[in-house]
Amino acid sequence: MPKADRAHPTRKAEQSRETQDRLIKAAKELFTTKGYADTAMEDLVAKAGMTRGALYHQYADKRDLFRAVFEAVEAELGQQLAMAVASETDPWLMLRAGARAFLASATEPGIRRIVLVDGPAVLGWEEWRRIDAQHSLGMVRMILEVNIGAGNIPPQPVEPLTHLIVGALNEAALAVAAAEDAAGARESFAVSMEGVLDALRAMAADTPKRAAHQ
Repeated sequence: MPKADRAHPTRKAEQSRETQDRLIKAAKELFTTKGYADTAMEDLVAKAGMTRGALYHQYADKRDLFRAVFEAVEAELGQQLAMAVASETDPWLMLRAGARAFLASATEPGIRRIVLVDGPAVLGWEEWRRIDAQHSLGMVRMILEVNIGAGNIPPQPVEPLTHLIVGALNEAALAVAAAEDAAGARESFAVSMEGVLDALRAMAADTPKRAAHQ
């Protein structure tokens, strides 16, 4: 096969990816500022500077494009959380930093609108949770495992604990996103979550004492 022919599929894939990136970028801006319901397909193609045909070649409909935007925002959020966690070296501080960073993200316009307000309504809870889990469960599980190993959390099956912590953080983030005073709500939930985590740590510290008296 000639070299030019072999390169053609790769270039075509690159062009498709470039088109998708343009659409996702344009759609993210519109979904953030106008919301899903008030964003028309005409707005999307105009913002991206392309035709409706080009949009429909990449995505079946507006919901399909929203899903792609949602996944892109979730990936960006995952990177933000990873950076927050990586800024600490102590396992316990990593856990607290990750929780605070996640709650802080609920006040960011794009995450608030796309992930927390429109996401569940547009995608449905099952799909929303599935995509969210792909970007959060693994990181939370890893941090909890490290803290169990360090003796900061009582020994226990990590999978149920991971789902409980992620579920609590998601519920808190949804409440923060819906609050009139988002910053105040964020701080209140952060303090409450740290109280829950500190209670786990206190239980871990008390475990050897109870074991010694048995």
